[in-house]
Amino acid sequence: MSELPFAPLRRPLSGCKVALVTTGGVHLPDQPRFDIDDPLGDCSYREIPNDAGELTWTHAYHAPERGEDLDGVFPLWTFRGLERKGVVGRLNRRHFSFMGAIHDPVPLAEETAPEVAGKLADDGVHLAFLTPS
Repeated sequence: MSELPFAPLRRPLSGCKVALVTTGGVHLPDQPRFDIDDPLGDCSYREIPNDAGELTWTHAYHAPERGEDLDGVFPLWTFRGLERKGVVGRLNRRHFSFMGAIHDPVPLAEETAPEVAGKLADDGVHLAFLTPS
């Protein structure tokens, strides 16, 4: 059997520092949009402050007029509620968003993902909650 790509929690969830990571193309309204026209995919990322108010997303299938809920892709508000209830210890000061549909993942695997992993480690994050889009 191969190694699993995750590590078990060494502390209760209520004692964990949690960060959100998404491939939903979420960003602050004043941050640059993800390049959805790049045929290889946009391997950049956006930092989302934990105290962010308004968010948007760059995604080919984003259609808020159909009632799509950004919290389903990037559950920041849900996790704020879990933090208030003590289900999770606390949320990290920042979270990270990538764009999905990356057809050439080499820059992601060699550059941006390790950079974000280093930032999460520097922040002392115990758990990253990943949401695909």
